[in-house]
Amino acid sequence: MTSTSSPPRTIRIASRKSQLALVQTYWVRDQLQQQFPDHTFEVEMMSTQGDKILDVALSKIGDKGLFTKELEVGLLNKTADFAVHSLKDLPTRLPEGLMLGCVTERVDPADALVVAQQHKDKQLETLPPGTVVGTSSLRRLAQLRYHFPHLEFKDIRGNLNTRLAKLDNGEYDAIILAVAGLERLGMGDRIHQVIPAEISLHAVGQGALGIECREGDTEILAILQAISHTPTTARALAERAFLRELEGGCQVPIGVNTEITGENLTLTGMVASLDGQRLIKDEVTGLASDAEQLGINLAHQLKEQGAQEILAEIFAQIER
Repeated sequence: MTSTSSPPRTIRIASRKSQLALVQTYWVRDQLQQQFPDHTFEVEMMSTQGDKILDVALSKIGDKGLFTKELEVGLLNKTADFAVHSLKDLPTRLPEGLMLGCVTERVDPADALVVAQQHKDKQLETLPPGTVVGTSSLRRLAQLRYHFPHLEFKDIRGNLNTRLAKLDNGEYDAIILAVAGLERLGMGDRIHQVIPAEISLHAVGQGALGIECREGDTEILAILQAISHTPTTARALAERAFLRELEGGCQVPIGVNTEITGENLTLTGMVASLDGQRLIKDEVTGLASDAEQLGINLAHQLKEQGAQEILAEIFAQIER
């Protein structure tokens, strides 16, 4: 797809102001500019609640549109035509009138261990007892506590550069970040270890970009199809349906992994308690064309194994 039948126009893209968000948004802009040279693509930068509140743990703020609401307001009042999100930040239930317009090809969705200089000779499994590991993700925290109860975990907030600076200043011995974010910012050399899925299942949508637009905006939807990636979309739909059916959010310890082989999709899902004492994991396989139903089915399987009780306890702890 290289052109549209519509006349040239200016298309406005909503983005958060963080360096990573802008790198991602400019990538989308440049891809579309190549495909649609007659159109002009302008980036509208906005600050979200999640960008402004940096002294409170994410799980305490709540995650209903923490990094998306202001961008969505821009879409609804038509000051922007679509918004670029890290798909993992996009709630599974979108405001009325908005939809997920497309999902871009996923890069490595794994988590990464980044260590201070004195631990360069260590891997996650060989870090000594009491090592202080920084993460703001309850998903990472719960899984790592399950596998490595001898480590000490401490909340860390701020953008990627801020977190790396805190590590380098000695506030932490190691931190956990997304491989995708480090690589997109050209900091892949900071990745000390890619954490295997057996240890840490990734967040729903991690590594992919989700582009949100107004429902029924056929012109924008047609344009977005130029960067839509079908296999990633199937994986994302399965993951998001799983999360939605569990009624979890971005800040709940729910992890996933998806693989497509031929026409089949395998979805692995996990729910864990915050203390890492309980972890329930299972998987389903079926046709990729039935992605959302696979996600729903896996959620039901985990509920039957006790996931609902674990999540209820977590919500009660978070709300205290």
